[in-house]
Amino acid sequence: MAAKKAKKSKKTQDQRMKWWRDAKFGLFIHWGLYASPAGTWKGKKIPGIGEWIMNRAQIPVREYERLADDFNPVKFDAEEWVQMTKDAGMKYLVITAKHHDGFALFKSASSPYNIADATPFKRDPIAELAKACKKAGIRLCFYYSQKQDWHHPDASGNSWDFPDKSKQNFNKYMREKGLPQVREILTQYGPIGLIWYDTPQDITPTQAKKFVQQVYDIQPDCLVDGRAGHGIGDYESMGDNLIPPARVEGDWETPATLNDTWGFKSYDHNWKSADGLLLRLVDIVSKGGNYLLNVGPTDKGVIPKPSVTRLKQIGKWLAKNGEAIYGTSASPYPFEPGWGRITAKKGKLYLHIFNWPDGEFVLHGLQNKVKKAYLLAGKNQKPLACEQEYDQAADLNVLRLALPKKAPDRLASVVVLDIKGDPVLDQTIVPDGDGSLTLESYNAQIHQPKNAAPLTRGRFGTIENWFNAQNRVSWECKIAKPGKYDVVVLSQTEHDGSWEGGHKLKASIGNKSTSGTARKKEERDNPRATSYLLDVVSPIGQIEIAKTGTVILSLKAEKIVKKKGLGIKLRAVQLIPMEG
Repeated sequence: MAAKKAKKSKKTQDQRMKWWRDAKFGLFIHWGLYASPAGTWKGKKIPGIGEWIMNRAQIPVREYERLADDFNPVKFDAEEWVQMTKDAGMKYLVITAKHHDGFALFKSASSPYNIADATPFKRDPIAELAKACKKAGIRLCFYYSQKQDWHHPDASGNSWDFPDKSKQNFNKYMREKGLPQVREILTQYGPIGLIWYDTPQDITPTQAKKFVQQVYDIQPDCLVDGRAGHGIGDYESMGDNLIPPARVEGDWETPATLNDTWGFKSYDHNWKSADGLLLRLVDIVSKGGNYLLNVGPTDKGVIPKPSVTRLKQIGKWLAKNGEAIYGTSASPYPFEPGWGRITAKKGKLYLHIFNWPDGEFVLHGLQNKVKKAYLLAGKNQKPLACEQEYDQAADLNVLRLALPKKAPDRLASVVVLDIKGDPVLDQTIVPDGDGSLTLESYNAQIHQPKNAAPLTRGRFGTIENWFNAQNRVSWECKIAKPGKYDVVVLSQTEHDGSWEGGHKLKASIGNKSTSGTARKKEERDNPRATSYLLDVVSPIGQIEIAKTGTVILSLKAEKIVKKKGLGIKLRAVQLIPMEG
């Protein structure tokens, strides 16, 4: 829900949001005193994310403060950081002006606990970044922890130094530090793109509104993220590293890490691959969101090389294919095709093809006339041969494209379709070009009797808490080719192996059905956001579909194993045409 904007702004909400909607890709920077211990305190590795070390290790304020005595990031180079942002194809930069530890990365008259006054560095890196961002055309934005401040006795989060909550007066903190510092960052560094608030916790609606209104009063066109609290803000910020399973209406973003931490940890080397990061970018944009990707610099002011390398690789792809990302809208399909993703602009569809076919590409469901089709990247932008027809028996619009045998890009090649009018696509689930279908749980219809425990939908789109054999789910979809199909169930697990098999499942289409036991044939990376999710692949049999056209596939559990009490965590059902 968008907060009420200041009366001073002469722009509509759409005008205020336009730069952000067009940008799609931004850099998050978590940097502060926590970069010095880098995940280790008194010789012990502290579990959890790096910037939370003060909290996780219960470090007293007076001990943690001493980190400032030696914090001297002499290798910090604002222009280098901003150039890296630009090379990555990112359009805005969000840096932690103050994180939960209470230490400010800017010169603050409201609190001497800041980088310019409390450290030997004696400089204001935010001022230097503001200058570099202006020069490079990158929008400068700030993260500010509005509710948690472990350094201040009247803020939230520090229960080891300030255990008596009855003595805390959060309004006093707001008057002394919170609101004055927000005013400082809005008045000292020129136009700011957005303020990124975080962890509102038990903030009251009145307090949340004061933090938001402070922004709109000083810079009416500055945006506020959705973590201000109580549904206030200009757009929704998803959970950390959370990519929704399907298209989301409205303005939203996914804030995400390159490894498993936000602030620098010297021993966190679990880097996501550049390929995976790029596919996530395309996935998020195809669902209508922005991708805010984080780096955690060292205490010397150096962004780790693995971060720089990965961002540079994404930037190279965007340099050739950025038209299909920047300023686009979400896919008109209500489902994700198995071959890749779709983004759109007025009169154009961008087909991001992950799995390049051998010669011919088939797209089902597009009702618009294609005026021209061509490859986005490379020198060859000559029209691709294409044919369109309507298969009456299958009730399917079919587009066939003649593609070169070699993909223009190793990972994601973009085909542009110039179309007549606004895109109109089949809203029923349609097959990929080879006839296969992936029926995602988020598109399923849930059927359950009144006396059965209700099925629930997990945050990654799964159907969960399936413990009752009376429950079933179904999908309406279209079949392009008659014949026998393998039925494969994809259930979700995590890398810790928390998966329970042995359930007997039955899939039905009309009077045809197949039953089989869910056993682990293989595991695959799950296409959702986090790196710890896996798909357990369980073939349960074959089913013969005699006719093309619209069918309803139902899935029920004939027997549910309850040894671990995990039940079925359904991610999808696949129908794969059998060879021959």
